Amino acid sequence: MIGRRTMIAVGTVAVVGLGLGGCAASSGGGDDGGKQTVSLLVNVTPNLTEEWWNELVKPFEEANPDIDVQIQNPGAEGVAAAVPRLLAAGQAPDVVESLPPSTELAPELVDLSQYDWATQAPLADQYTIDGKYYMAGIGLQVQSLWFYNKDAFAAAGITETPTTVEELSADLAKLKDAGWTPIQTGGDWMSSYALQTVALPTVVADNDDWYQRMSDGDLTFSQTYGDSVSEYADWISKGYVNDDALGIKYADAEQNFLSGKSALYPMGSWFVASETAASSPANIGVFRAPAFKGTDQPAMGANIASPYVIMKSSEHQDAAAKLVEWLVTDKDAILDQLKVDGNYRAGYEYEMGELGTELLQIVSDTPDEAYTPTGQGYGERTLPSGYSTEINAQTQALLGGTSAADVNKAMDDWFAANAR
Repeated sequence: MIGRRTMIAVGTVAVVGLGLGGCAASSGGGDDGGKQTVSLLVNVTPNLTEEWWNELVKPFEEANPDIDVQIQNPGAEGVAAAVPRLLAAGQAPDVVESLPPSTELAPELVDLSQYDWATQAPLADQYTIDGKYYMAGIGLQVQSLWFYNKDAFAAAGITETPTTVEELSADLAKLKDAGWTPIQTGGDWMSSYALQTVALPTVVADNDDWYQRMSDGDLTFSQTYGDSVSEYADWISKGYVNDDALGIKYADAEQNFLSGKSALYPMGSWFVASETAASSPANIGVFRAPAFKGTDQPAMGANIASPYVIMKSSEHQDAAAKLVEWLVTDKDAILDQLKVDGNYRAGYEYEMGELGTELLQIVSDTPDEAYTPTGQGYGERTLPSGYSTEINAQTQALLGGTSAADVNKAMDDWFAANAR
């Protein structure tokens, strides 16, 4: 993963005796006087509260008085852990939100390929498995982005945002000469974010089946990613990256950029919510991560926002499909879901600040075929298990002084040992 919100694949979890936050975990629930109960297991956060979810589905229930939607809270274990536990216990919900399909989970899911609202949903094609559509989502979390301090760019004499990696490198030199810390990054999961933001727009644009071919051993890391590793290593050696990166936590890195201590911050679209909530943030803009010169259409890293799947064990699959269709096609429902968590979809504009408007324009200008998975991938476009951990460890080595050649060799060796 290259961002904090990349979805987690379902694994095998032992059955434990935890209940679901105040809700009965029942496939389909109990019917009452001909009314069908459709259970919806959701991601609950400070923004996405149980109360918010119940308010969201209320118009659907009013329009469909024969269907009662039962919101299920997974509690502290989260959706990803709750689903396999409930499956093992024979208590799977009818519909699950925030859990995209994986090859492991697909046998438990209803094939939605017959529904136009599923096949035409955002990123639908990218998430297919064996040509089948198991999911429908409401929008995007965009990840191949550079947020920038407009005042820093002005002070360095930069009048336009870069459109190639070569232009970005030249701008970094100008920012450094003007006394700025050009790039703000940090340790933990953030370590590889900037590197992947540099690499993926070119790597995937030049190899649209990069994930599959890397997993099959048909391509090598150094052959496809090597130039980006060398470029990033050069940035590190020239002092374009904050020299305390390995010791900086995510929250501190974000705050440093928000307060105007650095010029550029590679991060996902959720950063807009942080900028909106900040009391007096720096003057911040955003541009799409560029590719190396010669790439016509840079790939854009993105994840699906609010994916919905229907469990095959559901006793009310038709009613469940009716609910999911409403969640992903009703304009008011889509807008409510987009704005509550800072997500985006071309053609859907809600009240947002200047930075959010800039980002929405990037989404509107990006064709569907340009979107790519990030990190370990999703759907059929996945890398061997453990890739995200390995690329993060190797980027930390790069930040610590290991040469680009050694990092490229280490990644080649890792793929050789883990390719299927």
